[in-house]
Amino acid sequence: MRLVVKHLTRYRYDHPLAHMVQQLRLTPPTFPGQAVLSWRIDAPGMDTAAHYTDAFGNLVHVVSHRDPVSELEVAVEGTIETQDRAGVVGDIPCPAPDMVFLRFTPLTEASAAIRTLARLVAGDDALSGCHALMQAIRDKVAYRTGVTEVDTSGAEALAAGEGVCQDHAHIFIAAARSAGLPARYISGYLLLEDEQESEAHHAWAEVRLPGLGWTGFDVSNGICPTDRYVRLTQGLDSRSAAPIRGIRRGGAGEGMDVEVAVTREAAQSQQ
Repeated sequence: MRLVVKHLTRYRYDHPLAHMVQQLRLTPPTFPGQAVLSWRIDAPGMDTAAHYTDAFGNLVHVVSHRDPVSELEVAVEGTIETQDRAGVVGDIPCPAPDMVFLRFTPLTEASAAIRTLARLVAGDDALSGCHALMQAIRDKVAYRTGVTEVDTSGAEALAAGEGVCQDHAHIFIAAARSAGLPARYISGYLLLEDEQESEAHHAWAEVRLPGLGWTGFDVSNGICPTDRYVRLTQGLDSRSAAPIRGIRRGGAGEGMDVEVAVTREAAQSQQ
């Protein structure tokens, strides 16, 4: 399937911004099951941006600018060809060894309740256990927007019984790590089943499974990622996999709007 992604992040400031430096993890990787056909990032300072690959294999562009502004935009657009591999990405290159993804972070600390969930994947059949874990989290944590924050931990979301895809992924990762399975956070895009444009950035988890390699689980939708998913970044949690991170001077009263649209390529959808 060919998917067209448009992702716009708009910042507004009550008082002009004096200086900003941003790390843009906005370039999806190519690997078996996902091919980047075209991709463009438009952002202030992009023409002189430095770039590097971080510890998790994400391509990072570093942009900066010093012109006083009250509004700026970071825009991404591109076409990706995807295949349905039932969530299995296998052994795509990553500088960090698998054991790194057993590390707990403040967002993925395991509470007693999470350790109880981890028992679902403690048996010999890790794949079936991960499916059971995905369903259990989905049953316990209702998908509801506006009830958690970016710094809400998986344990807090599980205790509250509600959250969004970020929270579902953090809970799943914490439980998998508790059971001794390397797990990582994936940020990306999703084409909705009804063919409408996606309303937000999406997130899910991947677990390193014996015999399969890295395999994705989307708790919010109760499935393993299909060809409707575009994989963008990976990390220990939502912070290390964040598509945009930065520091600024000035710019009091920041407001941010994010618009994401994922559609099928027009020529393909008409066949």
